[in-house]
Amino acid sequence: MADQTIGFIGLGLMGAAMVDRLLSKNHKVIVLGNKSRKGIEAALAKGATEANSAKELASASDIVMLCMGTSDHVESRMLGDNGVIAGLKPNTVVVDFGTSLPSSTKMLGEKVAAVGSHYLDGPLGRTPSHAMEGKLNIMAAGDKTAYDRIEPVLNDLGENVFHLGELGTGHTIKLFNNFLAMTTASAMSEIFAMAAKSGVDPQKVYDVMSAGPLHSMMMDFIKAYAIDGNPENLAFSIKNGSKDIGYYGQMAEDLGVDSIMSKAAKNAMSAAIEDGYADNLVPEMVTFFKQKYSVTDS
Repeated sequence: MADQTIGFIGLGLMGAAMVDRLLSKNHKVIVLGNKSRKGIEAALAKGATEANSAKELASASDIVMLCMGTSDHVESRMLGDNGVIAGLKPNTVVVDFGTSLPSSTKMLGEKVAAVGSHYLDGPLGRTPSHAMEGKLNIMAAGDKTAYDRIEPVLNDLGENVFHLGELGTGHTIKLFNNFLAMTTASAMSEIFAMAAKSGVDPQKVYDVMSAGPLHSMMMDFIKAYAIDGNPENLAFSIKNGSKDIGYYGQMAEDLGVDSIMSKAAKNAMSAAIEDGYADNLVPEMVTFFKQKYSVTDS
């Protein structure tokens, strides 16, 4: 598929790493940024070209990829007179790699189909460093024929690439994943704060809990900060975690139910954001809880 042009929108940390990987695999790439020029300039230096608008990018691309923060961001690039849909050629495949609301994904899918093209969701697992190595987890969904057509490109980006079913399934499963991740991270953060409040050695707490069925990578991420002082093992901001938990709750509402379990994590992360922790990494919820519980580290 090296002769096909890929249009890539959203060169934040993850998007920039994905573009770097695509260029290293000799794909032709057109880029469009959002806030920062850093990822754009790095891509241009390695052979990418730059579009002036989403419409222009789409009109020159065989595959369009978006890696953006929210459904609103995706919709702002997809819709309108200068949006992706306005520039799509027939039979173009568009992939949303972000964590978006399934209802938004399905709405955009209908609009893309109306102009003779295909929309896939493909939310990601793992980190920008994995993206640069082509080792992402990709949870793709949508038209299987369109998926099969771009699967070689997805395999250049991902180590574990799934086709999960009809459009929206990837985003649904990603929200399941992030709901459990953020709920576990918040609960473990509170446990370490409560251990400090009660005078219990946090290392002993970890030793006991990690020896049983509760042990998980998420527990280890929080422990790395609570005990070792390193929050970077889970380089995901509290505001992004809160957004994903909110999307999970919104998805539940769209399905006609009221999520019970997501409320605690959402309330905790919202409170942390109100206290100025929006840009802190999720493991730093430990510090937020300690502040709330008036814990003084010795």
